[in-house]
Parts: sequence; C-alpha cells; structure tokens
Amino acid sequence: MTLDNLGTWLEIDLSVLKNNFQVLSDLTGKQVMPIVKANAYGHGLERVAEAFAEAGAEWFGVARIEEALLLRESGIEANILVLGYSPPSRVSHAIKENISLAVYDQTVAEAFAGEAAHLKEEVRLHAKIETGMGRLGIPHAEALPFIEFVSEQKFLKLEGIFTHFACADEPDKAVTREQIERFNQVLGEVRNRGIDPGIIHASNSAGALNFPEARYDLIRGGIALYGHPPTAGMALPKGIQPALYWKTRLISIKELPAGHGVSYGHRYHTTQRQNVGVIAAGYGDGLRRVDGNDVLIRGKRIPIIGTVCMDQCMVDLADLPDAEIGDEVVIIGAQNDAEISATDTAQRWGTINYEVLCGLAARMPRHYTINMKNYAD
Repeated sequence: MTLDNLGTWLEIDLSVLKNNFQVLSDLTGKQVMPIVKANAYGHGLERVAEAFAEAGAEWFGVARIEEALLLRESGIEANILVLGYSPPSRVSHAIKENISLAVYDQTVAEAFAGEAAHLKEEVRLHAKIETGMGRLGIPHAEALPFIEFVSEQKFLKLEGIFTHFACADEPDKAVTREQIERFNQVLGEVRNRGIDPGIIHASNSAGALNFPEARYDLIRGGIALYGHPPTAGMALPKGIQPALYWKTRLISIKELPAGHGVSYGHRYHTTQRQNVGVIAAGYGDGLRRVDGNDVLIRGKRIPIIGTVCMDQCMVDLADLPDAEIGDEVVIIGAQNDAEISATDTAQRWGTINYEVLCGLAARMPRHYTINMKNYAD
C-alpha cells in the first residue's frame, strides 16, 4: 500500500521503536518487557511486537489473554504475561500457548488451581502484590500466605512476583518509596520462607526512569518505548523519540462569505470572506470534539474551526492562501520545523498522551517504515 492511496493514516517507524527499546535497555541494565496492550498503544499490536522481538525483547506484557493469543497467532514466540484479569476458563488456553497469567486474589488462585488440576498440566503465574495502587493485587500484609498457597499447588508454577506504582511519575517521591519498601518487605518474607520469588518486577516507564532501586529483574516498558514522556513535565532519556505520525489530507477548499456558519450547530461563523478547508479526519478516527485543535499544513499551524465531525473537520486557511487539495496534513507529528506531539494534544484535550494514542481508531491504516523506508503494510 502506497501513501498516495491513503486519505487518513498512521505512519510508524519501526526503527525508532527498536532504538527506543535499546536506549531503555542500556540505561536500566535490565531486561525490558514491552507493554503492547491496547493495540500497542495504538501503534498496531502484531507489527510492533515483531519489531520489539527483533530488537531482543524476551517478554511481552498485555492486559488480556485475547491480546496474548493474537501475539501467538502472529508468530511471537517470546514469553507473554497477561497483566490483568483472565477468566479461569482460559487456563487451558494459557497452558496450550505457554502464556503466563497474573494472579492477585485467593478466589482466582483457587479457580486457576482447579482448572490446572483438571487438565493435569502446570500454569505459569505471576503473583501481584497490592502495595498502594488500590487496584488489583493481594494486600501486602496478606501476601505471604497467598504466595505460600500458590507455591504449594501441584499445578501452579510461581514464575514471578510483581507490583505496580501509582505515583512514579509524580514530583512527590514519598508514595513510590513507601510502595518499594512494602514490596521489598514481602520479598524478604517470601525468601525467608524458602520460596523462590522468581522474576521480580515493579517499574513501568516512570518507575524505571525515576527509581533505579526498583528496576529489579524486569522493566515493564510502556509509554517511553513509544517515544513519549510518562507525564508532560518529565524529560525522556536522550535518543528516545516518538515513532508515530498521524496524517490526513486536505480534501476540499472553498471560499465562504462573511457570516457563514461552519459545521454542525454553526458554533463557528466566518467574520469575513474566508477560505475554509476540509480535512479527512474526525472523531471516528480519534480526533476529539474540543475547542482549540490545530493541525500542520505546509509547516504552519492551522486551526480547526467549527465542530469536529465523525469523518471530517474544517480548517481556517486564511493564513495559507497557497494550500491545495491533496496537501498532507499532520495531526500528530512534525512537518518542516513545526511539531504537534501527542503530549501537546493531550494537554489541549485535558487528558494524558496514553489516552490520545490508545484512542487512535483501528480503521486508520498503519503504514510501517524502517528509517522512513517502506515496510510493507
């Protein structure tokens, strides 16, 4: 598929993803588990996982077993950990496809044990400890008997122990340090009982960058691997870059008279004779209906005017008289010397860059490149 055939699309440079993986690996000195849940943060699950595997990734993290099975179907042979809930009925699929599951609750652990015993085959588990996130995980004060239970079951394999940080990207370090202390206490208790904790992991991107003492055996690399900071004010290591561009095209130009309404609800009216363009992207692609959106055309920031529609929206071309139908439009990315990052967009939308990227619609073709050379879609 050539770019000439595309109206609205994403360009993902796989060489940038591989480089980001290498930078994070070198910086931390630890094995990096790319987190590829939510369609690899909007970048495309199968192709992105393939690139990370080529870069040396030995583990992948997903949220749901369906994502893990898609990775296996696409030929990924590395270790895969499902970080979220897996129905006990899926234990058979996990065993068959050599997928590791998170276990975080006594009831879930007992159900997993029952399913595995029925199959008479071992299922690999990572025990999740709740140290302060307030989400999934056995409370740290109850962790030892829980881990003892898991380790004693004939068909449960305790492969690892992990936790998740709530505030690793916040300026105040106290909460994360308290979580690390609680987690270390659990690990000490487990070892004192003669139980091998297996693979120990706690840090997401922010944790890996801000808390070297919490890198343990494995880093769960998420947003940083895709080239974006965990929070707007946080600097990334030198060499990490965004891999994704969101592009569309200018598909219409017309001159409207003064006082003409634009788009649904006529929330925008021209104040003089004005060239108005239409671009082929809308909220059906992930472009939110908020005020203040802009795009890049011919290297200039051009405001979106009126209400964003499902498949198109309008732009004010008053400052771009030489614009032509077919011009490339950048919604996220750089053009000439100008740039709109996913973090910029997130701040405009009142959210985080994770949500911007994960909201990129599946209907948009992902066009993959290596050092900006075509990588067949």
